[in-house]
Amino acid sequence: MFTLIWFLQLINSYLHYGLLAARAEILKVVEDSGNPCILVGYNGSYKYGGVDYEAKASPSGSSMNRCRRVAIKALKVNESTCTHMKCTFGGIWNGGGGDGQKNLFVASFFFDRAAEAGFVDPTVAVAKVRPVDFEDAAKRACETRLEGAKSTYPRVEEDNLPYICMDLVYQFTLLVDGFALDPWQEITLVKKVKYQNSLVEAAWPLGSAIEVASSLS
Repeated sequence: MFTLIWFLQLINSYLHYGLLAARAEILKVVEDSGNPCILVGYNGSYKYGGVDYEAKASPSGSSMNRCRRVAIKALKVNESTCTHMKCTFGGIWNGGGGDGQKNLFVASFFFDRAAEAGFVDPTVAVAKVRPVDFEDAAKRACETRLEGAKSTYPRVEEDNLPYICMDLVYQFTLLVDGFALDPWQEITLVKKVKYQNSLVEAAWPLGSAIEVASSLS
C-alpha cells in the first residue's frame, strides 16, 4: 500500500510535464500573441487532452532565450512553494535526490528528439550526452524557418516540425532549471534496455498503468 501511495504521489506530481503535455502548458503561457517557441511560418493549432490551443509563430520569430523564459514559466520554476525537504519545480518533491541524480538515465522523447536533432545516433540503444547538447541543438532549431525545417530535420515527423524548437528548449529547461542539473553533467539517454538476451524499447508505461488503475479503484 505504501508503494502504491508513493508512486501515485510521484506520478501525479509530474502530470502535465511530459513533452506532449508540456507543449500545451507552454502555449497557455502565451495566449494573446505569437509564441517564441514556434517556428516562423507556422500558424495553426495544437490539440491535447481534447482541447485545441492556438499555435502560431511570434512576429519576431522563434528564439531560444525567449522560449526558455516561457518554458520556465510553464514549469513554475520561480513560483514554487516547497512543502518537502527537497523540491524541483512547482513545489514538487524531487524523489529524494542523492547520488542517483549524478547517474541519470533518461528515456522516451529525450532520446527521440536528440536523435532527430542529430546529436545522437538513432541506431544505438544508449547514448551519453549533456544538457548543453540540448541547448546547442535548441539554438539551431530556433533559428530554423518552417519552410526549411524538413530538409534540416528529415527524421522529424511533419506534425512535430513546428515544435522542434519548443521541444528541445523544454527538454534543456527541464533538466537545468527544473531538476537543477549542471549543463555539463553527463547523462545517459536510453532507447532500448536488455531483457532476457533481447533489446526492448524503453518507455514509461508504469506511470500510465498506475494512473489508469487508480482511476478504476
